[in-house]
Amino acid sequence: MAQKKFMYLLRIIAATACVLFMVGPASAEEVKIGSGAAAVENIFNKITEPMEKATGVKLVVVASGPVQAIKDLDAGAIEGAVGGVTFPDWMAMMEKEGYPIADKSLYKNRVIGKDVVKVITNKDVTVSALSKEQLTGIFTGKVKNWSEVGGPDLPVVVIVGSKIPGTQGVFQKQILDGQDYSADAQQGTTADDLKTRVIATPGGVSLAALAQIDGTVNGPSIPEVGRPITLITKGAPSPGMLKVIDFIGGEGQQYIVK
Repeated sequence: MAQKKFMYLLRIIAATACVLFMVGPASAEEVKIGSGAAAVENIFNKITEPMEKATGVKLVVVASGPVQAIKDLDAGAIEGAVGGVTFPDWMAMMEKEGYPIADKSLYKNRVIGKDVVKVITNKDVTVSALSKEQLTGIFTGKVKNWSEVGGPDLPVVVIVGSKIPGTQGVFQKQILDGQDYSADAQQGTTADDLKTRVIATPGGVSLAALAQIDGTVNGPSIPEVGRPITLITKGAPSPGMLKVIDFIGGEGQQYIVK
């Protein structure tokens, strides 16, 4: 009899544990954002974990680039689009990409941070500083060898990315004076992909966010190239998005790369 009672209690405990396992803790509120490289590297990679602990909001970031982010926002797939570009320049970018925004008043935009665009090279490129003129020559393809700008005798390999149009657009405007990137440039995708390619490519050079510079690459000093990081919602931000915005502007500042 005692054994039967014991087995009965074990079944009760097992059933209770099973229910608790299936139910689990309260689900975190999920907010999905599409973003370009600037915000991913300088903001979201830094705040996602502490924000979830502090607010219960789970941030899901799709590193799609600013153009695709607007398309996803229009399709209702995400709640916000973030890019390292001003709102007017973003709208001009969409038109250039064949996706003009007819009614811009439908979007609410705010600046949530600032990014500084940096240049990274393979570690074998030992230049410590590059001027605007030298950068223009390198990225337009006029400078073919690093020895032309005080570096080693190595071919210059420019690497550009299809997923960082905001970064490249700002650099093109502020440093290249609107000139095109080298026709011989190798093609990559995201900021992380570009960094990986630079590390693996002798003579490689590309653009990066400040947060990406570490001991695996060379980050020469260059003239400052700055830009705002802009968040766009379609209509008023959702309650979850407002929590994200408030965290970024408040407690999250201690985590964000300056």
